[in-house]
Amino acid sequence: MKSYNKNYYAVIMAGGVGSRFWPVSTSKFPKQFHDMLGIGETLLQHTYNRLAKVVPYEHILILTNQDYKEMVKEQLPKINDDQIFLEPAMRNTAPCILLAALKIRKENPDAVMLVAPSDHWIEDEKAFANNVHLAFEAAAKKDILITLGIKPTFPNTGYGYIKYEEDKKSKFQKVLQFTEKPSLVKAKKFLKDGNYLWNAGIFIWKASFIADSFLKYLPEMYHLFEEGTDKLNGPKEEKFIEKVYPQVENISIDFAIMEKSKFVYVLPASFDWSDLGTWGALHGELDKDDKKNAVVNAQFISNEAKDNIIYTNKPKIVVVDGLEDYIIVDEEDVLLIVPKEKEQEIKEIRARVMEKYGKNLG
Repeated sequence: MKSYNKNYYAVIMAGGVGSRFWPVSTSKFPKQFHDMLGIGETLLQHTYNRLAKVVPYEHILILTNQDYKEMVKEQLPKINDDQIFLEPAMRNTAPCILLAALKIRKENPDAVMLVAPSDHWIEDEKAFANNVHLAFEAAAKKDILITLGIKPTFPNTGYGYIKYEEDKKSKFQKVLQFTEKPSLVKAKKFLKDGNYLWNAGIFIWKASFIADSFLKYLPEMYHLFEEGTDKLNGPKEEKFIEKVYPQVENISIDFAIMEKSKFVYVLPASFDWSDLGTWGALHGELDKDDKKNAVVNAQFISNEAKDNIIYTNKPKIVVVDGLEDYIIVDEEDVLLIVPKEKEQEIKEIRARVMEKYGKNLG
């Protein structure tokens, strides 16, 4: 039987819409609840199963939207209601992380917590577990905020970057600066400089220290939530959260804490990673034919078609002639055909379709 450290906890953020994966990912049925890779489990299930190998399953908290509670319970039958934190309003990552930290700190003052998105893809789970254990041990010993960084393989302009001060004597590197989605020129320079990593959005810290960091850098939010500490993890929690949550600032954990704190360190990860944020990213993870076409569900006939991703909601014959580097998605009510170079614009395309034809399509 596997032995777990009783002080280790994990928080999975599963409340996003995944609008760049439209039309498969919609507000009613977001990408984290889909089996996007055809592996027999959804992205949420894949993340949960990976984390359940490093922390006790009863120490895994799911942060999600009120609308997704039943989907979470259906896909993760081991999770009980006390482990599901429902956001009554969308307020980015900082508020939900603070509330999770306060809940965990109340349950266990010595807790060390990991925070991870629900929709990322990590294949080498053994390397992931080794990195997480290193980070847990380091965070348990010192008051530091740890993030996992991925060695860049190309100048991606859709990822955030972490600049660090190299210390060859330590596995953990002092973070100097965060940069959000740089220009191509900057991204190329970052790769050339060598002391930059992709920001994976996976964090490890003491629950007490991240709470103290909020007290220092975002005291208004901290005090608003801290007033209800006696209600957390109890029957009055839901009513309290419904009352105060809409009042808090809409801000990410990066802007709220990580870019301000002087105690941020990065562990360069030893595993491959994809945030699966776009159709192009999914194309990179799927098996491909001899023309580098990636196909999900469809029976594909290609005639001079190269480097495309073809995704159909049910098996059907798809014939593509002469297209290269395209996203072709056939969902029940929408057919999307967009060049991969414009994948970042799918979010805006979705908004235009919803405005013109109704919100039920988004």
